[in-house]
Amino acid sequence: MRRLRLAAGAGALALALALSACGVKQEAVVAHPQARPFAVMLDRPANGTQAALYAALADGAFAAGGLAVSLATPPTPSAPLAQLAAGTADMAISSEPELLIARDHGLALVSIAALVQQPLSSVIALPSRGVGSLAELAGRRVGTAGTQAQAEELSTVLVHAGVPATSVQEAHVGFNYVPALLRGSVPATLGGFWSYDALALAAAHRKPLVVPVNQAGVPSYDELLLVVRTHEAERDGEALRAFLHALTRGQEEVKASPATASAQLVKANPGLPAKLQRESIERTLTVSYPADASDPFGFQEPATWEAFAHWMFKNGMLHRDPVTLAPPFTNEFLPGQGP
Repeated sequence: MRRLRLAAGAGALALALALSACGVKQEAVVAHPQARPFAVMLDRPANGTQAALYAALADGAFAAGGLAVSLATPPTPSAPLAQLAAGTADMAISSEPELLIARDHGLALVSIAALVQQPLSSVIALPSRGVGSLAELAGRRVGTAGTQAQAEELSTVLVHAGVPATSVQEAHVGFNYVPALLRGSVPATLGGFWSYDALALAAAHRKPLVVPVNQAGVPSYDELLLVVRTHEAERDGEALRAFLHALTRGQEEVKASPATASAQLVKANPGLPAKLQRESIERTLTVSYPADASDPFGFQEPATWEAFAHWMFKNGMLHRDPVTLAPPFTNEFLPGQGP
């Protein structure tokens, strides 16, 4: 198995672009007689945006690839990448801004696929509580998960809306965006998904204001990434290829039957509202595939990565220029990709 080349230096990001532009390669994944434990730390509690993982588990696609995959809910919003770096998981789901900030802090992590190609993170507010526009965030408390990436996004949104940052108080609500809004502890949140949390509010007969962050001053980015430790990507390509082959099969099943995918998700997580999961799956499917239909599921667009990383650095969200670091992503483990 060819080692992933993650070189530092001025041409590092350009190298990532080159890796992503490699030609199509036909390949087969050989199943192992004994499944290898493979722990995945989710980005948040189970929901419809993660349906492909549960579909691949339910139909045995991971097991056929020699992997005994387990999915775990993070204890806090900041836990996935920290626990991955500490070695307590083999893979974590996170977002592009979270990964770039973690790498800026020195964590040796790399993304190998994108589950969702556009931001789901949104400003979600209740006009019934006095916030019917972004301008009306002035003087209010806004709930976030408490991560640095969300704090940075909130600052950008406020500048875009012409709201003085000093007039807004950030309140940490963890994963509890919807409960915080329904209880009235905050009139608005940033970080909830338009393809899940906003739907949950609508199901509760609320009429939320929903503004995705990429419509409020933040450039577009990949919302959900599959992240691994850099040294694992360098030496464990066989397992990563097997994982992504299985995940692609799971995604195909989700696309073919959102109803079946919803039932699988609810069976694995009793108590989840089935109707909400199906609707979330259907909405998330609209942003789950690359813009170029010839690219495989999970493909990460080099130009988008480069533009977003440059924007974060230019705006002081990163202390180190990403171009001077090892590439933050690679597409080489995706089906049909690689040398």
